[in-house]
Amino acid sequence: MPPKEMTYAEAIREGLREEMRKNEEIILLGEDIKINVWTVTRDLHKEFGDRVINTPLSESGFCGAAVGAALTGMRPVVEVMYPDFTLYAADSIANQAAKYRYMCGGGPFKVPVVFRIAGGGSSNGAGCHHGQSLEATFLHFPGLKVVFPSTPYDAKGLIKAAIRDDNPVLFYEHKLLYGIKGPVPEEEYTLPIGKAEVKREGSDVTIVSYAWTLHKALRAAEQLAKEGIEAEVIDLRSLRPLDQECIFNSLKKTSKLVTAEEGSKMGGVGAEIAAVVAEEALHLLDAPVKRLAMAETIIPSSRYGDQIFIPQEADIVAAVKELF
Repeated sequence: MPPKEMTYAEAIREGLREEMRKNEEIILLGEDIKINVWTVTRDLHKEFGDRVINTPLSESGFCGAAVGAALTGMRPVVEVMYPDFTLYAADSIANQAAKYRYMCGGGPFKVPVVFRIAGGGSSNGAGCHHGQSLEATFLHFPGLKVVFPSTPYDAKGLIKAAIRDDNPVLFYEHKLLYGIKGPVPEEEYTLPIGKAEVKREGSDVTIVSYAWTLHKALRAAEQLAKEGIEAEVIDLRSLRPLDQECIFNSLKKTSKLVTAEEGSKMGGVGAEIAAVVAEEALHLLDAPVKRLAMAETIIPSSRYGDQIFIPQEADIVAAVKELF
């Protein structure tokens, strides 16, 4: 059966629908989730009724409720409308969901909750309370898994895997990815959490990225190829666990590393990658690691201005050229 062309948002919705049809313990919670500003969960309530639950505007409240539901045998998928609001729910996510399995001895004890962190990233002028990229924040907590797909195919495969996981998973979605289209198989499939993918092979430099910035990296790689530099582009897909092996295998070929993300440079995803490479694979490098990230400032409330502060294709091209 040939794959079906669908958007990133449609792919996530299809993954949710398929899993909800198979397992009545799966419920959806979130603000305005029946209509849904991002369209991902739109109209699912027509099929699944009261398993799709509109909540009050209280991230601390409904994320806490989701953790409680998971502890009693449900598999809740809770939508946080913007990453900025995960800070309201940080206790439920990082102090409760992340730790319960450890505190209760692991084994058969499960905390199968998915936090869909919708509307991630900058680029639409939403400003400092609706436009931050905070995915690196939750990398600091053992017990959590963090994924951030960049294509419709990956989005469907990873949301299904996240729902089936017996541990809490933060599933990030970039607001500019919702409308992009790509082929998605109609057959059953999932993708393993913790596995990166080489989206473009190359021999001269490794560019590691994810989400919306991954697409910029791919376009930058095509531009570099015209100038004789073949870049290998890795899509992390999963930020925790981090696929170190994929990165190391690429560096064995290229010996050069550039990371690109929208989040803060200090304590960011690129910082963790650079640290891991320095500790375990420094011998593979013949040049310093180049990290591209958001400027050290508050993101502005301008759909044009915020582009000044996050990495663009030209920035990735320039960073690569500095290594030669």
